[in-house]
Amino acid sequence: MSETSGKKLTKAQRREQLLDVALKLVREEGTDALTLGYLAERAGVSKPIAYEHFKTRSGLLIALYADLDSVQVAALLEALKRTPRKLEDVARVVSRAYMHCYTSMGPEWHAISAALKGDEEMEVFQQELVDSYVAIYCEAFAPFCDLKKEELRLRCIAICGAAEALAREMLRGRVSEERASTSLGSLIVAWLSV
Repeated sequence: MSETSGKKLTKAQRREQLLDVALKLVREEGTDALTLGYLAERAGVSKPIAYEHFKTRSGLLIALYADLDSVQVAALLEALKRTPRKLEDVARVVSRAYMHCYTSMGPEWHAISAALKGDEEMEVFQQELVDSYVAIYCEAFAPFCDLKKEELRLRCIAICGAAEALAREMLRGRVSEERASTSLGSLIVAWLSV
């Protein structure tokens, strides 16, 4: 079993270690190779430890996805703190962060997402992610528009949909990251400048 400075790992440290090993496995062998048993073997722990942390293979993949996404959310929130208080600037930061997330996450993020397609747990998790991004966007854009709260929420849902469509075009090589980001930013400004 892995030890840190001669001490047993805390539950949080063990979870982090397992996620690190799982991500390495996905990078090296793909998502098909990732099982809780194989993760336990590669991490040097017993199977029950892996199962205790993630319960199911879907639980492990969702935890990996959430871990990668949390880095992007933290970067977005930090960038928003430093952004001048103008709709155009906030729209630009949000748009760039969204497109950069897609280009910087790497193939493992897309592989994890693909492995979870059609999984009921993932569907619930994906909706929670969209809801959290909508909440972030509502809070970021609210000071710059006179829309009622529910109308702003609906437009932020539409912004997420538009961002996803532009990101897919970008990943297909049909549009550059800069152009996708600029298009999304101008769309945000147009939708919220009412």
